[in-house]
Order: sequence, then structure tokens, then C-alpha cells
Amino acid sequence: MKKHVWAICFTVLLAAFTVYLALDTFVIAKVYNGNAVEVNTSMFADSEEEAGDVTEEAESRGAEVYRDESSYGDDNVSITLTEYEKYGTTIYVADVTLSSAEYLKTAFANGTYGKNVTETTSSIAEENGAILAVNGDFYGSQEKGYVIRNGVVYRSSAKGSEVLCIFADGTIDVVNDRDYTADELVGMGVWQAFSFGPGLVEDGAVSVDENDEVGRAKASNPRTAIGMIDANHFVFVVSDGRTDESEGLSLYELAEFMLSLGVTEAYNLDGGGSSTMYFNGEVVNNPTSSGRIKEREVSDIVYVGT
Repeated sequence: MKKHVWAICFTVLLAAFTVYLALDTFVIAKVYNGNAVEVNTSMFADSEEEAGDVTEEAESRGAEVYRDESSYGDDNVSITLTEYEKYGTTIYVADVTLSSAEYLKTAFANGTYGKNVTETTSSIAEENGAILAVNGDFYGSQEKGYVIRNGVVYRSSAKGSEVLCIFADGTIDVVNDRDYTADELVGMGVWQAFSFGPGLVEDGAVSVDENDEVGRAKASNPRTAIGMIDANHFVFVVSDGRTDESEGLSLYELAEFMLSLGVTEAYNLDGGGSSTMYFNGEVVNNPTSSGRIKEREVSDIVYVGT
């Protein structure tokens, strides 16, 4: 009888612990802002401006602003949006030229660095006055991996993977976090760092092969990537996928496409249901989540703002 009672108690405790782990991993929000270590935040003068209507803000500086469905421009930011059909997939490309990398920013869901703190890409973009935005690396779903945003180190634990580094001089590079600490990267001038990957194009050549994939992901997926053509000249790329109209891309297809745009460096960000592009106040692609055209909530975005 005692053994039977013990077995029941053990089963109940094991089930409770399993449920707690699942909730802790996917549901329970944890705020980590108090642990952020600020370093080298003076990379740019006046780089932290309040969010708001970007057109009004630019015009208040005396800038001449133009905006339509496929373009935006002011004294510091120029964006052209183009839609492609390739590999049976619809691909959206935002060609971005900036006067300074200070206009290439990131933001957290609810303005909070933490675990299981999420919002849609469009909501985060609107809250931060973004002109253009794509989803980031979904740092909140990982326990390790460098998180450096707007010149601030939020997480310094390495996970042995490739990291996208965006430098204050407007260049990007892909490094392995085994080779540098987060503080060393900031000391080298890194303005933003993302831990997802892999790198797609390095030194003007495709750096993945046809068999490379992210974890257990399908071969063809919605994708999000960022690439550099020249200093302060970037492309943001998002593809649709997982629908009858748009198959999606493999990593190799994404890398080949990025290279065709003229990039010298490119990096894969979080994809699948997360892949979202927001421009001029609208979501321009067709995010697919749980089999429906719907935005998935994410931890963070990469955006262009003034």
C-alpha cells in the first residue's frame, strides 16, 4: 500500500514539475532589465530619440520627406521596397541607405528585456516609431547567446554560434562567439549583435551549403535576413512560405538570393512564423503562424527609425 501511495505521489510531483518547466520555458514572463550592463552608449551623438511619428519628427528638423507605398526618404534615411518572385516564393526586399548606423536600431517587446515577453513585430514597430522593421532573433526563446542592442550588453553568455555584428561605422560582420566576449565586441565598435544564424554570405561568397538548416526546421520556410552591400547600405529580406502560393526558401536559396542583391555579408534571423516585414505603417508580407496568415508574437525587432 505504501509503495502504491509513493508511486502516486511521485507521478503527481513529476507531472507538476513537467508542467512548471513547460510554463517556465514558454509562458511565464521574466523581466531581466535590472541585469543589463551599459557600455559605450556614446557611440553616436543624440542617438536615443523619442519614438513618435517619423514624418513629423523629420520635418521638425527641416528635412524634406517623401513617402509612398514602396519608398521613404528624408535627410538621413532612404528606403525602397521591391517584391520578387523566385523559387516559387514571394520575397520582399527593402533596400536601405542611411547617413549613419545610429538609424539602424532594435527594440524589445513591451520595451522590456526578458523571457517570454512578446508582442507582434508591427506592435513593437508602431510603439517605437519605426519606418521599416523586421523580426529579430527571438532572444527570449534562448538561454544563451549574445544580446547587444543599441550599444548596450544585455546578455554576455556565449552559446558557441555565429553572431551578427553591426558596427557603429555602418558595416556588418559575422563572428563566432567563442572568439570574442560581448564586452570585447562593444569595445570594437559593435552597435547591435544578434545570436541566431547562420551567416549566409561572408566576404562576398555563399557560406552555407544545400544541406544546412536551422535545427529541425523544414527545408523551405518563411525567412528573415539582413545583408550589407556597403557601409550604411543594407538590405532587409523577408520571404513568405508554408502556403500554396508561396513555398518558402531553404537557407541555401536565401543565401543565393542575398548574393544576387549584391551583398558582401548576410545573416539569417529568426524565421518561420516569426518572419514579418513592416513598412510605412503596414505589414507588407504574409506572416504564417499555426497554419494561418497571422503575425506571431516575438521578443524583438530590428528597425530603421529617425
